[in-house]
Amino acid sequence: MIRRSKPWSKLQRRLYNIISDDIDLQIHCVVYPMNSNYGSTGLPRYFITLDKEIIWDYPADFVKAGNHTEMDYEYPYNTEVSEISDLIEEYINTPGKDLTDMVFENDRWGLTDILKASDRRVGKRRLEVLKRSLKSEAANIIINKRYNSLL
Repeated sequence: MIRRSKPWSKLQRRLYNIISDDIDLQIHCVVYPMNSNYGSTGLPRYFITLDKEIIWDYPADFVKAGNHTEMDYEYPYNTEVSEISDLIEEYINTPGKDLTDMVFENDRWGLTDILKASDRRVGKRRLEVLKRSLKSEAANIIINKRYNSLL
């Protein structure tokens, strides 16, 4: 069962309010209908695009062929979509001055690194600090784009 604490469009709008205008970053949450002889359900998906290229994709980046996890057998009936939405909510509610040092304990997907890199509340000086500390390739691509646009 897919549950979300708030409608995605409201959460997405709040998130876009803190995303830098210097980059073309979009965050999507969709549910694809799946019907079969055994019933129907929705296949949830979160994905982030930068310049129309997907840089982060749930569940595709987290369910790998040959590397079965418990999620492989439960998806789409049991997913982490609500936890991802809760993480985004926690991120949005974090004051900008605390972002650089903040560790989001519930981030099992590397999502907050991407959000930090794209956040307008993080200025040029703190982007340099983030670039040295973040391990995410997607986050570093975002930082490079933002940093170059600020020059």
